[in-house]
Amino acid sequence: MTVKELQSKLKLKPLNDVNDKEIEGAFISDMVSDVMAGAQPGNVWVTVQTHKNIIAAANLVDIPAIIVVRNKQVPEDTLQMADRVGVTVFNTDLDSYSIAIKLYEAGIKPAG
Repeated sequence: MTVKELQSKLKLKPLNDVNDKEIEGAFISDMVSDVMAGAQPGNVWVTVQTHKNIIAAANLVDIPAIIVVRNKQVPEDTLQMADRVGVTVFNTDLDSYSIAIKLYEAGIKPAG
C-alpha cells in the first residue's frame, strides 16, 4: 500500500506534501530511540510527538510517513523539515490504539 492509499483508506489529514512511497508495516512508539532501534524501512510511524527529531529519526530509518495522533499540532519547522526529506506527516484525532486497529484492518501489520 502507498502513503496516498493509506491517507484515503484511513481518512488522514496531510500536514505537508504527500509522497507516494510504499508502506511495509507500522511502528507505534512515542520514543524516538525506540524508532531508531526497532522500526523498519517502509514502516508508517504512529506517535504523539511533534518536534523536529521525529523527522530526523524517520529519515534515518527510511520511514515514509508519520501519523500524529490525538490531533496534536505540529510546528511549522517540523513540517518544513519533513518536506525537505520527503516524509509525509498526517494528523488524526484518534488515539494510538484506535489508529493501530484501523491500520491492521487496512492490512498494515506491526513491524517485527
